[in-house]
Formats: sequence, C-alpha cells, structure tokens
Amino acid sequence: MDKVRLAATRIIYNVVTKGAWANVELTQALRQEKFSNLDRKFCTELVYGTVKAGASLDWKIAKYLRRPLAKVDPKILAVLRVGFYQIFFLNRVPDSAAVNESVELSKRFCGLGESKFVNAVLRSAIRAPRKSDFPKGNDINSLALRTFHPVWLVELFAEEFGLDVTKKLLHFDNTDPPLCLRVNALRTTRENILSVLKTFGVQAKPSTLAPEGIICKRHGSLDNFEILRAGLCQVQDESSMTAARMLNPAPGDFVIDCCAAPGGKSTHLAELMENRGRIIASDVHEKKLKHIRENSERLGIKIIEPLAIDARKIGNKLPAQADKVLVDAPCSGLGVIRRKADLRWKKNPDELKALPDLQLKILSSAAKTLKPNGTLVYSTCTILRRENQDVVEKFLAANENFELVEMQTLLPHITNTDGFFTAKLVRTN
Repeated sequence: MDKVRLAATRIIYNVVTKGAWANVELTQALRQEKFSNLDRKFCTELVYGTVKAGASLDWKIAKYLRRPLAKVDPKILAVLRVGFYQIFFLNRVPDSAAVNESVELSKRFCGLGESKFVNAVLRSAIRAPRKSDFPKGNDINSLALRTFHPVWLVELFAEEFGLDVTKKLLHFDNTDPPLCLRVNALRTTRENILSVLKTFGVQAKPSTLAPEGIICKRHGSLDNFEILRAGLCQVQDESSMTAARMLNPAPGDFVIDCCAAPGGKSTHLAELMENRGRIIASDVHEKKLKHIRENSERLGIKIIEPLAIDARKIGNKLPAQADKVLVDAPCSGLGVIRRKADLRWKKNPDELKALPDLQLKILSSAAKTLKPNGTLVYSTCTILRRENQDVVEKFLAANENFELVEMQTLLPHITNTDGFFTAKLVRTN
C-alpha cells in the first residue's frame, strides 16, 4: 500500500475531525516518514490540495452518493476526498491508480468492509465526471464552488472590493506561495545568502519590497536548510517585513512588540537595531514565549526580553516608557489564505465580528506605553477595512495626541505577496 497516500489521508482526517492545522500535521509526518523528495512533494500536494478544495470537493463527492454526506463515516470521507482530488484535480495521476490505491487504502484505514463502497463511488465518478461539473455562473455560490472558498467569504470580499477584484483575490488565494527568507544582517548579507542558495540549486531572487528579503521558488525541505539552522536567515513573508521597516527603530531604542510570538518581527526589529537597545516582546500565552527565545538564540540576538501579558493591559504596566511600539494585532488572517490551506474553512463570520473591538483595545493600551514623540506601528495580515483603517480611525478619534503619518495596504493580487496592512502613528507632546 502507498505510504504517501496513507500519510495524506491521516492528515486530512485529523484536520477535518480534530481541528488540526494541515501545515503542522504535514511537517510532523514528513519528519517521521523517510520519503524521497518526489514523495514529499506528492504528499504535500495531496494534503494542501485536498484541504484547500474543502467544501467544493465534498460537493463533488455528494453527487455520487445515495446517502447524505453527513452519514458517511469520517474515515471513509477522508479516503474519498484524497481519491476525488486525484481524479478531478491531479491530471498526472491516472484514474485507475487513484481508484486502486484508494481501495487498498480504505482496507487499512477504514476496515475491509468499506472497500467496496469506496470502489463504487470512485468508479461512478470516473464513468460520469461531468455529473459534478461546477456551475459556470458569476453568482456568489458558483464562484465559491469553483474557487474553493466558503460562500460567506466570497460575499464579504464582493461587498468590500467589488466582483472584479474579488475574482482576482480568489484566484490568488489558490496560487502556490513562495518561500520567503529574511536575511539576518547581524551575521551576513543578502548577496552572500543568494550566492549560497545558488550553489545548492535553489531558485532565488531578492525581494523588491524588503531590502533583507529573498524569494525562493524551488527548494527542498527546510529541515535541510543549513542557513536557517545556523541563524543566517529567518522564514518570513516579505510583506510582513514592512512592519519593522515602517517602525524604523534605531540602535539604543527601547521598543515594545505587542502580540509578538513567535518572534519574527521582534527579531527583525533587533537586527535593524544592530542588537543594541532593548526590546520587550510580549504575548498573552506563556507557552508561546519559548518560540521567541528559541528564534532569538538561533539568530544571535541578545536584546529581546519575552514578557507574558495580555496586550490590553500592557499600557498600565509600562506607561510612557517606549521609544517605538509595534502592534501586530490578532486578526482574521485573510491576507494569508494562500499560505494556510485550511484557514478559509476554519474562519467564521461571527469570529470576524468580534475582532475590531479587540484590536482597538490592544492598540489603545499599547499607545499608552509610548513616550511623547514616540512612534507606533499598527499592523495586521488581513485586508479588511473593518480591521485596518476603521480601527485606526476610531483610535485617532479618541486620541487627539496621536497623528497618522503613513498608512499602507498590500493587496495580494497587486503586490504578489501576502496581504498586509500597516499604519504609522506618532504621539505628540
């Protein structure tokens, strides 16, 4: 039996039934199994492709069932999802291989008695593939099915950006994200890292958005990246590098990074500060602080002090002390959907409604930590106005001693990066 398909099916099952994150499950599986590079790529494609297709894939499966989808055993559904993804969306896999391997897989994963059912459903799909063609209209439901997005999210994008831009965003969400690296300027240069990557056959180019950014299009396992283990680089999308750049900390500054875990932006700030000064990197979850410590140690950074605190209370703990403050607020994450295959299916409209109030409370508390003439940058990895411009405008309306200096939204389909928002504020005397 194919161990690659078995690993992928187990991951799909855990994602759907246990709420696991696909990227975490996949990383663990690839570390446990000794797959070849080709098998690693195939497993990655099966997992991310199947998870991404989500409800659209289930819609297809339902067309060939005689019972409601909800009454199919979750383990059988996991096998069917991986099988259907191969049949309808992986042209290089022969239909016969997808069926035969799925049938054998069902015997191991679901029990011997289920293989006939799996075989019958998959063969029905092969005999009548047009039966589950997605509708071609431009209505919200049709767009949602064809682009693997929940209906509510397509409605939300259409309301905010209009239908034409929404189509571009939906298409972008289904593209493959490149690996982005941030060069650790404390230890090396971008030119040196580009040279090393070229030596190992990695297709890489400098970012035009961030002076320390590198974009890698073809690469092997990150576990084999010595430049990461040696602390010469940090994985970080080029769009999120703009937050520290906009804050522009100087060596010797006292900087507070709210909601800092796992420490990507904190370490970037430290590198811009030449490892001189003081950075408090706070997070509400104590267990997440270990990631900040680990990243700091790996990168050779000495000036970061992890602090466990609710960002809504940090203003009372450290009033009027900081030269610079970064608020990378908790958000819907709708700017990074292409990078997290299952994010689109895990979010819900009710969760989004509660975020602006939380973001405003965090921003208001963090602002109290600033000295007069201090600078604050508010950032998110979402593209929704309600979490970005609206939050900043409400804050400014309630705080006359702050001025807006700069504001920027990176829309993914335009910048070809993750979606990202930054606003720079200054506290006046």
